[in-house]
Amino acid sequence: MTGFGAIRTPRNIVFGKGQRGAMGKSAARLGSRAFVCTDERLGADRPFAAMMDDLKTNGVEVQVFDRAVAELPLSCIDDSRAAAGKFGPDVVIGIGGGSCMDLAKATAVMLTHGGNIRDYYGEFKVPGPVLPLISVPTTAGTGSEVTPVAVLGDPERIMKVGIASPHIISHTAICDPELTYTCPAGLTAISGADALTHAIEAFSALRRPPTPQLVHEHVFVGKNLLSDHHALLAIELISRSLARACGDGDDEAAREDMMLGALAAGLAFGTAGTAAAHAIQYPVGALTHTPHGTGVALLMPYVMEFNRTACIPEFARIATAMGIDRAGLDDDALSIAAISRVASLFGEIGLPRTLAELGVAPAQLPWIAEQSLASQRLVKNNPIPLDIDRLGQIAKAAFDGILASPTS
Repeated sequence: MTGFGAIRTPRNIVFGKGQRGAMGKSAARLGSRAFVCTDERLGADRPFAAMMDDLKTNGVEVQVFDRAVAELPLSCIDDSRAAAGKFGPDVVIGIGGGSCMDLAKATAVMLTHGGNIRDYYGEFKVPGPVLPLISVPTTAGTGSEVTPVAVLGDPERIMKVGIASPHIISHTAICDPELTYTCPAGLTAISGADALTHAIEAFSALRRPPTPQLVHEHVFVGKNLLSDHHALLAIELISRSLARACGDGDDEAAREDMMLGALAAGLAFGTAGTAAAHAIQYPVGALTHTPHGTGVALLMPYVMEFNRTACIPEFARIATAMGIDRAGLDDDALSIAAISRVASLFGEIGLPRTLAELGVAPAQLPWIAEQSLASQRLVKNNPIPLDIDRLGQIAKAAFDGILASPTS
């Protein structure tokens, strides 16, 4: 392991029960007019109303846009931009799941730099700083509160697209696990599985030569010392508490673990990046209209098995972080046990095991492989080089449900 480390983070990260109460003063230090992006359900919640009152108490004028929707279509961004433009904010706040926080990022980009949102697709396309962002997650999953990425749905494209730039990292992330207590079991499962895949893919990402230009050439720089620290923390926390949080939403310790784990996973993959599981999910999600977290979790064990020979020490560390006793096992055996543990955990929380269960047809597998290759910022991050044939191999295994390692 080389001595290279990199981490892209917000200026401020605040974590803990009740810390949503820090938002008012945080916003007041950035401006006096806050544009808040959320969804209709959250906009009607009492905790949300209390946060808006906190902003006003601290002298911040507020306008709420509560029309964020999943998959974040461009029409939603257009509507948010129009509403924000009339209001004239000097700070943008995203409260909710990934789509709400990504909407805040996209809105801040458009308010600051104008043009067409399509101008910013890809890496390093945002030309400079944007209006200061505050992100407050209400699910423990996407990690968007700390990442340099916003994922959007463009009707002219089959798959979702991303804006990847350090300029869209939130100024302040406020992570209060109490905001997740009412998250239903199904969403808890999908969100938590997404977070665990973030951590696993970050920890096993390609390790690039640490040239001085690396952080300027790639938003996702690959595996490194600092991202590894956060990835292992996330794996430990999520693996021990995901099933508990799904089974008992009132388990406060499990909810705290999950939010801290999702935050740590966001810090890990926001710098190191994700890889094949996320690349393949994009076309799978487009075909099946299934949640992102479901797709990446389903694919993760098959991607791990494909990558195992290149990641035996990393997977062995993942196994011990998940609580598997080394008990005389060598790294090779532990790496196999890690794959089995990931697959069994996702089965335990009720997630599907095969692409066939999502409705994928055998004839669609070549198209999935072809479209996966288009996600180059993810494909290039895989520890084993990927081409259409190798992506097809992973998709076929996930369709058939064939893992060399037992799953229970």
